[in-house]
Amino acid sequence: MKPKNILLSIVGPTASGKSDLALKLAEYFKTSIISADSRQFYRELNAGTAKPSEEELKRIPHHFINSHAITEEFNVGDFEKSALGLINDLFKEHEILIMVGGSGLFCKAIWEGLDELPIIDPGLRSAINEEVSKNGLDPFLAELSKNDPVYFNQVDQQNPMRIKRAIEVIRSTGEPFSSFHGKAKTPRPFENFKIGISVDRKVLYQNIDRRMEQMIKKGLFEEVKSLIPHQYLNALQTLGYTEIFGYYEGKYEKKETIRLLKRNSRRYAKRQLTWFQKDPEIEWLNPNEDWDRILHQIEQQLNT
Repeated sequence: MKPKNILLSIVGPTASGKSDLALKLAEYFKTSIISADSRQFYRELNAGTAKPSEEELKRIPHHFINSHAITEEFNVGDFEKSALGLINDLFKEHEILIMVGGSGLFCKAIWEGLDELPIIDPGLRSAINEEVSKNGLDPFLAELSKNDPVYFNQVDQQNPMRIKRAIEVIRSTGEPFSSFHGKAKTPRPFENFKIGISVDRKVLYQNIDRRMEQMIKKGLFEEVKSLIPHQYLNALQTLGYTEIFGYYEGKYEKKETIRLLKRNSRRYAKRQLTWFQKDPEIEWLNPNEDWDRILHQIEQQLNT
């Protein structure tokens, strides 16, 4: 009888403890970790991305950590293709693999495939890029809020690439971007077992604030300053970087920048929770209280 292949996904909001649980489980099952955190792919992004430490990377094989340069285009479709190929290879050695991350779209791409979106006219795309350069992102956020409140409440509102993509589809089709979600479900040659990290909201927000302070101490402002020549790359249109680019452009004082970093991180965590809580297949557990239960459920899944 062929062994059952299980992809165990650890998901949830930023600073909830996903990486710690993934490491613990990877050590227990003697397996590898696949990162589905879209910011950890990039070698140049370190202080602001909470990557595993060098010691942790040596302890457990990790994939898609420092795998790309910020100058390389690597979108969710590219990740789906690359990660599925890797997963198929790793299942030749392991019965269980662990995927960890808070990027819901990247997780979905692996679990069930991506929705097929309409082809966008290059002229519309150019026009939208020009509008963003001239007027900034706020008019697009207002347009998205009006025409697709569902996606507006899910998307990372500090990510211009995602906002522009949604507006492209809305203007092309006259339909909400969110209406194209949930249509594709491609069968996978493995079983998905999904664990969501459940953390008290107050504790989560304290963790987020503490982590941001640690990132600043580790040189986040200095790292962003070194990346100013590349600030318009897609990889840098992300939380923790766009705010500090604004600081160096003179938009904010440092104290205000730090307040925005913490506030936007908390808002991002809320959107992550909104995304993952819509998936009925996710089992929400507290890793500090439910370790034995987690192991029991995984082993039951393996032996069913």
